[in-house]
Amino acid sequence: MRPFLAHPFDDDKLKEECGVFGVIGVADAANFCALGLHALQHRGQEAAGIVTHHPEHGFNSARRFGYVRDNFTSADVMQTLPGELAIGHVRYSTAGSKGATAIRDVQPFFGEFSMGGAAIAHNGNLTNAAQLRKELIERGSIFQSSSDSECIIHLMARSIQQTVPERMKDALRRVEGAFSVIAMTRTKLIGVRDPLGVRPLVLGKVGEGYALSSETCGLDIIGAKFLREVEPGEMVVIEDGEIVSSRPFAPAKSRFCIFEHVYFSRPDSILGGRSVYETRRQIGVELAREAPVDADLVCPVPDSGTPAAIGFSQESGIPYAMGIIRNQYMGRTFIEPTEQIRNMGVRLKLNVNRALIRGKRVILVDDSVVRGTTSRKIKDMILDAGAAEVHFRIASPPTAWPCFYGVDTPERSKLLAANMSEEEMRDWIGVDSLRFISLDGLYRAAGEAEGRNPVAPRYCDACFSGEYPVAPTDKLAEGFEMKTAAE
Repeated sequence: MRPFLAHPFDDDKLKEECGVFGVIGVADAANFCALGLHALQHRGQEAAGIVTHHPEHGFNSARRFGYVRDNFTSADVMQTLPGELAIGHVRYSTAGSKGATAIRDVQPFFGEFSMGGAAIAHNGNLTNAAQLRKELIERGSIFQSSSDSECIIHLMARSIQQTVPERMKDALRRVEGAFSVIAMTRTKLIGVRDPLGVRPLVLGKVGEGYALSSETCGLDIIGAKFLREVEPGEMVVIEDGEIVSSRPFAPAKSRFCIFEHVYFSRPDSILGGRSVYETRRQIGVELAREAPVDADLVCPVPDSGTPAAIGFSQESGIPYAMGIIRNQYMGRTFIEPTEQIRNMGVRLKLNVNRALIRGKRVILVDDSVVRGTTSRKIKDMILDAGAAEVHFRIASPPTAWPCFYGVDTPERSKLLAANMSEEEMRDWIGVDSLRFISLDGLYRAAGEAEGRNPVAPRYCDACFSGEYPVAPTDKLAEGFEMKTAAE
């Protein structure tokens, strides 16, 4: 049985991928790792794991369901994780078992090789994992989990290279898709990004040691100095205070996931040299220019819509207000989600500031529309509170295509924008107006003054454009149809 039950509000949101963190050269590395994972908790709330190495006690690991704060703060657990080298992972299952997560699927994964043990933690999704898994099983591999990430361990085991970093290079040259991987041996901390750099990974200095993190907020919490991003297609190996960089893959143009700027990353993180908060605020500015509307209030849908709502308000001159209040302590449902509770919908997590909303023309700013069910419920709440008009402004283009690179999205038939025009969506949600930021507007907000270059876009925007930078091999084999010229 799953360790907790998903809140109905979460069913209509794109799910975070995963978060990875590693540290070397500091006493009680597991404590630093737990803090880093806590800062990355937004990237995965299903489970977390930490692996450490100590010269006398060898490799040690702890993997738990639920939040970092509930599992990696007690002395009883942390004392079992000694050493100055640790890696960790927070998980949301973008690949692997869905209905009933097993502890064996919780990373980091560990393997024993002829030259010693190694553990890995992976953020992203391998688009040829099913193909690789079938091939490896036919050749004798025995898988312990349903995770695509375990393929990397088996590919490493079959490599004839003599060091763990070289075996990792061999393995990662066989995989397709998106990966930011942190690994460790007895003496090394390793970080590597896929050639397109779809998922983030940053490098920091902490005391005499170093840290690797999915986002800069993971460095901030441990007082580490941000040094730089691990570049697309780069592998860094850290040992004895030295960093060795190599380029295991053929050169490719970076295609960082633009949705990291829109929704996934924490607003206090820095991605690609840009403040996530400032990009989101600028999205609101672009939205106000592209889709102005007469109204009395600009209200965010908490919390990810907040920076864009601020930007919209600043550009339009329409007052910003907290028209919707989020229950900060709700998290997951605390009772069985019976049909009666599900019918309460988002009221378990969000509540309308009625005194503020009554009689007002309200602009609601949200980060995205996936299935649209939550948007309808929020609209009903605003109208029930006495709003005169409800206008939605969405801080991303219509999500019309599934992601295969580490984001859990519904199949295309369940994406509202794949089946309706913008006007049809407006009618279905039942609001006075509905507008999405354009793809060009999103690129401008992310620093591309001329908008999106259709020939060589800077970002991966497949969920909006249907243009996949890496062919989704497994999905194509299952019958997924790529975008046609007519679309």
